[in-house]
Amino acid sequence: MKALQCPFLSRLPSNSLTKQAPSVIGMASQCPVMRHAMKYTKLATATGTDMPTMMKKCPFPHHKMGGSTVAGISSLVGGHAASSSPTKSPAAGCPVDSKKPDSSKSEKGSSKDGEGRETPFPYEQFWSDRIEAKKKDHTYRVFRNVERNAQTFPLAKVVKEGARAKQDIQVWCSNDYMGMSWHPKVQNVVKETVDKHGVGAGGTRNISGTSPLHNLLEADLAKLHQKEAALLFTSCYVANDTSLYTMARMLPGCHIYSDAGNHASMIQGIRTSGVPKHVFRHNDPQHLRTLLQQQPKSTPKIVAFETVYSMSGNIGPLSELLDVCEEFGALSFIDEVHAVGLYGDHGAGIGEQEGELRRMDIITGTLGKAFGNIGGYIASSSKLIDMLRSYCSGFIFTTSLPPTVLAGARKAIEILSSEEGVMLRKRHQMNVSTLREMLYEAGIPVMRCPSHILPIKVGDPELVFRLSQQLLDEFGVYVQPINYPTVQRGMEMLRVAPTPHHTVHMMEYFVNSLVALWKKNGLELKQPHCTTCNKTLQRQHWMSNSNDLCAGADCDKYVQAVAAC
Repeated sequence: MKALQCPFLSRLPSNSLTKQAPSVIGMASQCPVMRHAMKYTKLATATGTDMPTMMKKCPFPHHKMGGSTVAGISSLVGGHAASSSPTKSPAAGCPVDSKKPDSSKSEKGSSKDGEGRETPFPYEQFWSDRIEAKKKDHTYRVFRNVERNAQTFPLAKVVKEGARAKQDIQVWCSNDYMGMSWHPKVQNVVKETVDKHGVGAGGTRNISGTSPLHNLLEADLAKLHQKEAALLFTSCYVANDTSLYTMARMLPGCHIYSDAGNHASMIQGIRTSGVPKHVFRHNDPQHLRTLLQQQPKSTPKIVAFETVYSMSGNIGPLSELLDVCEEFGALSFIDEVHAVGLYGDHGAGIGEQEGELRRMDIITGTLGKAFGNIGGYIASSSKLIDMLRSYCSGFIFTTSLPPTVLAGARKAIEILSSEEGVMLRKRHQMNVSTLREMLYEAGIPVMRCPSHILPIKVGDPELVFRLSQQLLDEFGVYVQPINYPTVQRGMEMLRVAPTPHHTVHMMEYFVNSLVALWKKNGLELKQPHCTTCNKTLQRQHWMSNSNDLCAGADCDKYVQAVAAC
């Protein structure tokens, strides 16, 4: 009998068996042993009989984890939490013979009813179970019905289900970072474009869907990033996914190196390409060097990373990463989605701010955040862009961006490249700094990061949802809760994104609202403390250092560090 990895238990850490009951039950339904145990357990619970002996027949939990674990699993299946967590790791494989047919299935794998007749798979029940699992572990996503107002940004209204009236709200989590979506000049050019060209593109880029506006916008983007050419996509998710996939598949013997904090779009393109991948520690050039030096310089290599990371707010060490890429002959593939429009003299991103545009091989960006429209793009050499234009399925087989978006994006880029853009970026950074200081002084646990994103760590999926709901219901403040899989479990947060258009009065109201809810929910308001001497860290020191050590004489680690210098 061939030993296989148990699809029920091997996917879970041991301490999740009792804490993540919905997910456990969802995976248990895939196990030919546990599935029957679950059905029997429901009957046993209703009739008061003993737990099913079939539960003990699964050779994985019975022999590999011990009877106490089986009891814990039994409790989960019966809908109750076990009294104690399993202590042994479910790392071993489940020796269920994959060739041995389940008695409840036909030769084709279909389920049978009690009379032996084949029944179709219960699709709707399966969808319902998966949704219920998300709700029970508090990762189910609730979309707020926000009615934006082009005249009052960042104020808006929220439409609540079943409510007649609309609630006035402040929006603190929009990716319309600079307010370009409602800028009067952007609105006017979009209106003119509708009258002149209509609202649709008319086809794919290859079949009647390319217009002079496409070519003009691609030229604008190439100029902005100091590249030979650029190519538009329907989103930057598509741009990252299909570009990485295509390049990796075409380059002979290609290896891809990916930052551990990369966006799902890059991860998807890398994964589906099927080429060897290597994940280096987040923002760690030395670890990247260690991995790259294991391959010959002649091996095609792509290093994919971001400049501004959308959830943590971290900014990558661009120059150091580029040094390593050049040292080992690797192409740099750099996502500037949360940087374009916000950094640099003309809004070209971190690359422009640090004077590194010429060294960046491939840049991807979005038209849907600071530029206030929708769509994505990639900028690079003319030969690479032509190759992607000719081979990327995500570019070829989809309707192109409509003329209204193209005209609006061009105008937004023009504005943010001008003196008005410089002024907006200065005001934006000033507001970010002011709000960060307010949160720090109030004892709200804002995470330390150098970008325009202010993550407030909560660390609990149920609590972060409750805080977000209370902010909306009680104070008219909208901040979307961020949870798994957008961030790792235990890193749940309120992601705050100030704009140049938030006022100091709005900031004060927002911080006071947070403080009130922190107290209401019994949470601690505490400024960051030194991990050694427990003194409160001064704000300037906290912002300018990567560690939580103060500069006091009582701080042993600080004194040791100074002595070592």
